[in-house]
Amino acid sequence: MTGTKQRYGPPGRPSLRVLERIAEADGVDLVDMEPPLHDVVDTDALDRLFESTHQDGPIRRGSVSFRYREHDVTVHADGRVVLE
Repeated sequence: MTGTKQRYGPPGRPSLRVLERIAEADGVDLVDMEPPLHDVVDTDALDRLFESTHQDGPIRRGSVSFRYREHDVTVHADGRVVLE
């Protein structure tokens, strides 16, 4: 798909991966990003959404999409962050 950028992120907080991808795409520093991501989406809920259901259990499946800084953002349970 033209205009789609995706990357698998390292394990960790999806909210941080979103910020890193947007900062890279927009050529800005993380600290200069406006509005703050937490003004657009509940970052705690986003991070909890894809947590393992128990210590050695599988990661939940699915995705969540939202608009942030002129990008359509989709965060997938497998770690992908897709910007369109």
